[in-house]
Amino acid sequence: MKYKKTNPHKDLKPFIHFYWELKGNKLESQWERVFPDGCAGVLMNLGDTCLTDNGSLSLEFGKTYVVGAMTSFKDSFIGSNTHLMGVCLKPATFANFYNYASQNELMNDTIEFEKSNSFNVDKILDNPFDYLNQFFSDRIKIKNNPLQSVIQDIHSTGGLISIYELSKRNFTTVRQLERNFKKFVGLSPKEYSNIIRFQKALSIIKKSDKNRSFLDIAFECGYYDHSHLTNEIKRNTGLSPSQL
Repeated sequence: MKYKKTNPHKDLKPFIHFYWELKGNKLESQWERVFPDGCAGVLMNLGDTCLTDNGSLSLEFGKTYVVGAMTSFKDSFIGSNTHLMGVCLKPATFANFYNYASQNELMNDTIEFEKSNSFNVDKILDNPFDYLNQFFSDRIKIKNNPLQSVIQDIHSTGGLISIYELSKRNFTTVRQLERNFKKFVGLSPKEYSNIIRFQKALSIIKKSDKNRSFLDIAFECGYYDHSHLTNEIKRNTGLSPSQL
C-alpha cells in the first residue's frame, strides 16, 4: 500500500490539514484501520470498488463521499487496484465550503455526495492537487472558523480542560458551546477533547523508548492510571497497547 500526503495551497491552510492519496499494493491486499482524530473529510474513489466503514459500505468508482468525524476506529479493505484520493479538513471547517446538515448527523458515517458537491473524476485524474486547490478555493464561502479559539485551547492543553473552563475562556455558555460543537464539528466538546488526549498519548507511545513506563505516559496525558489509558486505547483503536 502506498499512502502520501500533500499540503494545500497556503491560502487554504487555515481550513485544510492535507490532501492524501492511497493506492493498493499489487502483491498484497489488506484491511487498513484509521483512528479518530476529530476531523471530517471528503474523498473520491478512483479505482476498484472499495469496502469501508468496517465492511458496511462500498465506495464506487468516480463517486465522491463525505466522511464525518469519528468516535471510534474504522476499517477499509485495500485491494490491489484500490485508488482513493481525499482531503482531511480541519475541525469545524466543513461549513466553510459546503451547505449541509449539522455535522453531528454525519458522525461515524460515510455518505455519497450529490453531483453538485462532487469532484470531477477526469480533472482529478489529470492533475489532482492543482485541481483540489482550485476546487476548494472556488468554493470557500466564509474565511473564519467560529470555534477556532476553542479548538486551540483544547489542543494547547492536550484535551485536559473542562467544558466549563472552555466556555468561560471563550465568553460563551456551556450549552451554546455544546450546540456549536455538534453543529460544526459533529462531536461534543468532551468527545473532541478525549480524542485529542488520546492522540497525544498515542504519539508519545509511538515515540517513547522501552524504558518509559506506560503508567508515566498515562499520568502525563491526564489518565487516572494504566487501566484507564488501556481502555481508551482499546475503545479508539480496537487494539491493545502492545499491538500499536
